[in-house]
Amino acid sequence: MGQNGAETENLQRKARFIYETLLEHYGEPRFEGCDDPVDELIATILSANTNDANSGRAFEQLKARFNGDWDAVRTAPLDAIKEAIRPAGMYNQKAPAIVAALERIKADWGGYDLRPLAQKPVEEALAYLTSLPGVGHKTASIVILFCFNGAAFPVDTHIQRISQRTGVSSRRADAYKIKRIWESLIEPSAFYALHINLIRHGRRVCQALTPRCELCPLQPACDYYQGAGEWASSPTTSK
Repeated sequence: MGQNGAETENLQRKARFIYETLLEHYGEPRFEGCDDPVDELIATILSANTNDANSGRAFEQLKARFNGDWDAVRTAPLDAIKEAIRPAGMYNQKAPAIVAALERIKADWGGYDLRPLAQKPVEEALAYLTSLPGVGHKTASIVILFCFNGAAFPVDTHIQRISQRTGVSSRRADAYKIKRIWESLIEPSAFYALHINLIRHGRRVCQALTPRCELCPLQPACDYYQGAGEWASSPTTSK
């Protein structure tokens, strides 16, 4: 086996260990799907660069202000939308992006129903969603995974941090690169559970500023914990 083949096999073993260990530690999340893919899309646009509480409040205010009618949102004055989504921040950017996305969805589908995307190949669905204004690969992957349990792996800051620390990715890999790495290492049926459990682990143990390494069940697979590679060579890095 060549060096690249051996490296790939080692990464696959590490990914499998992380997946199975987190399942043992946190249990297997139950996939429930989403009520409406357009709701999920807009909520995820609102979640950019803010916390869940603020984006959730903004989404509920938007739905309440326009009685859950996306056509009313699409045709509303931008200032009314901005006011409704103010808690999410960046409302000057998010409001026109939401309107433009709704315009495209209405033009392409004749309404506000993205459920037919579930029948499309994943890459086709991803390509369509990322063509919408304000929608990047993370937002598109969230819709596909959380609404359809499709083979897309969203990467947030928790997953990016854990992937870098464990050595699943390089320390400087961006979210898109990490998404592709995980998709190459783990079978799609594991994506949902792995995504949820990595976020749980990032919030509870592998925190950004003060990781609780002494409590971490991933110690045997973690380059950061073991001081391996570039983590060991960085004078600014500590356990």
